Amino acid sequence: MSALKKIEQTGWLRGSSAGCRPRFRERRNCWRLVLLGPPGVGKGTQSQLLKQRLGTCHLSTGDLFRAACSRTGCNSTPAMVEALNFMRRGELVPDSTVWDMVRERSECLQCRAGFLLDGFPRTLPQAEQLQAFLEEALLPLTGVVEYKMPLDVIIQRLSGRRVCESCNAVFHITSRPPKVEGVCNDCGGRLYQRPDDCPASISVRMEAYQKSTAPLIHYYADLGLLASIDADGTADQVFARTMGALVPRARRVNN
Repeated sequence: MSALKKIEQTGWLRGSSAGCRPRFRERRNCWRLVLLGPPGVGKGTQSQLLKQRLGTCHLSTGDLFRAACSRTGCNSTPAMVEALNFMRRGELVPDSTVWDMVRERSECLQCRAGFLLDGFPRTLPQAEQLQAFLEEALLPLTGVVEYKMPLDVIIQRLSGRRVCESCNAVFHITSRPPKVEGVCNDCGGRLYQRPDDCPASISVRMEAYQKSTAPLIHYYADLGLLASIDADGTADQVFARTMGALVPRARRVNN
């Protein structure tokens, strides 16, 4: 992980925008995006490309949950402690607790760098809480990007995915293999397959995703914020489709 990414991630995990780059804070126009899409659709790759192009901060709630479990690199805020207690009992973290975790980081949502919000909202109540917060703060969303891909392609992608247990770098046994099998190119850590990346688990995850996300799709479509993007293709092709859909929306929001 680069030093810059560590700085930005620390600001998000600690619940403040203190780690943002100074030049970001001077931006008059910024992008505020919510990224939706099932596991394996390529949100992580697109997030990095969007961050580089738009100069926004990538705010991942997955990072918050992993930090809550590891308790490293962050302050254990009250909401994170509460979330950890639910996870230890094997229970789903309720919407109210997830929102509290995000709200504790309200400075990041209001940062002049803008944001790419990844992993939140996951349910309609979470979306409504986020929208109410942004409207009260006079911070309009630029858009909500929904990445779509056929199930068979997703299964092929995820079943071949390997993740570094040390730095979380992601590889693929065919499309992005490591230089040395089972070893991370970046830090030399061990690569492993997540248990939920097995084909049977993927189908279950997809069913759960579709069930929870369908109301979100309708909600953001009704608000005129939704941009559905075909995620099948190279990263550059998907990125071009994304920007083609977002640029006109950004002009309307910022003018």
